[in-house]
Amino acid sequence: MKVVLTGGSGFIGRALTAELLKKGHEVVIVSRNPVAGARPGVTQESWGAVARALDGAGAIVNLAGEPVAQRWTKAVKDRIRTSRLGALGRLAEGVRSASRRPSVLVSASAIGYYGDRGDETLTEESPAGSGFLPATCVEWEAAAARFPELGVRTAVVRIGLVLGREGGALAKMLPVFRLGGGGPLGNGQQWMSWIHLEDLVRLLIFPLENQAVQGSLNGTSPAPVRNREFTVELARALSRPAFLPAPAFGLRLVLGEMASVLLESQKVLPERTTQLGFEFRFQTLGPALSDLVG
Repeated sequence: MKVVLTGGSGFIGRALTAELLKKGHEVVIVSRNPVAGARPGVTQESWGAVARALDGAGAIVNLAGEPVAQRWTKAVKDRIRTSRLGALGRLAEGVRSASRRPSVLVSASAIGYYGDRGDETLTEESPAGSGFLPATCVEWEAAAARFPELGVRTAVVRIGLVLGREGGALAKMLPVFRLGGGGPLGNGQQWMSWIHLEDLVRLLIFPLENQAVQGSLNGTSPAPVRNREFTVELARALSRPAFLPAPAFGLRLVLGEMASVLLESQKVLPERTTQLGFEFRFQTLGPALSDLVG
């Protein structure tokens, strides 16, 4: 199958590309700065040629968007929002122009959709929260929800904290923890809903291989943990101490409004994801961290 991928140069996109190639799919990455021959078996196209890329494709996987992990100025918040909506808008235009349209779209969203919810258990049926990230995710998902009108089955994956060896939050934590400088964030009681990168890649491919899959899916393991427990498990996997907390006021001083991503609590369960038949290989945190850093 020809799979058109946006956000293919990122941490998740690189891992997804490798797995798609392993499964024998043809991958076309749509990028602002396409590079010919950058990777064997992968074609790159510019956004200006998105209609050509989509013509005859079987699927789209949309991961495009400005990174959230940076200090949020007004300009950055505008880019976070408009990059997500703009990518889906261009893809929709490309689908309309294609003579042979893709049959399925898998579009990223985030568990930021739920906002700060304390100890509340959240599933795909839970309503959106309030604030910048929930409002952005609601618009993001609404843009994806227009694709069924074009005859494209659509699944939206609300991605949690992705744990992988070569990128994402874990890669930023490891140097500090290896030096024994890790510790809880804030009071450490906030829930962290995580997913092993391998499981996320498999989940992004899941709707491509199962025609009954559509709608919202939580991309988080079935066993979320509190931040304090995450700290203990990561320190154990590295055989290092972890007793230096990062106080909330310090995080807000350094990171500004973006500190909310680290301090807010989201206890997210993949209820609908598992009901549809997806099986997680890494259901609990200990084995996941052992696989990645043990």
